[in-house]
Amino acid sequence: MEQNRILIMGVGNILLTDEGFGVRAVEHLEANYAWPENVRLLDGGTQGLMLMTELMDCETLVVLDVVLGPEKPGTVYLLEGEDLRKSLSFRDSMHQTDLVDTLVTCSMAGHDVQALVFGLQPFDYHTMEVGLTPQAQALLPEFCSKVVAALRERGITEATPR
Repeated sequence: MEQNRILIMGVGNILLTDEGFGVRAVEHLEANYAWPENVRLLDGGTQGLMLMTELMDCETLVVLDVVLGPEKPGTVYLLEGEDLRKSLSFRDSMHQTDLVDTLVTCSMAGHDVQALVFGLQPFDYHTMEVGLTPQAQALLPEFCSKVVAALRERGITEATPR
């Protein structure tokens, strides 16, 4: 039996402080955890519709991003379904096209992808500066631990610390 192909993708613009949090999170997960063969980690940057090929090659998409929610900066969110557009990558913003539209396009091409977003409420995503704010940088290991635990609890995949 073929395993579910899982893509864990960090997205965001690393030139705008915490907007790059998802990219930094996927880098942290790649450096600090060993993943099963059916899991691929990817820096999706701000590619939008150009990621369609990657999405067509997975059944489950896990996006790491920043989320503009009602809570204070540093809050961690798990979004699915209609809540996906709270993620910066899932609504028209600085990215080429939103990922919900990309998922719809994949579906129209005959491939449905189950998607969920783990996001952090950013401290600053407007300042043009490479690197996360000190507050977001400090939360990165804890955020990644929460992602790994949630994926295990949901039966999506296992990862082991390196």
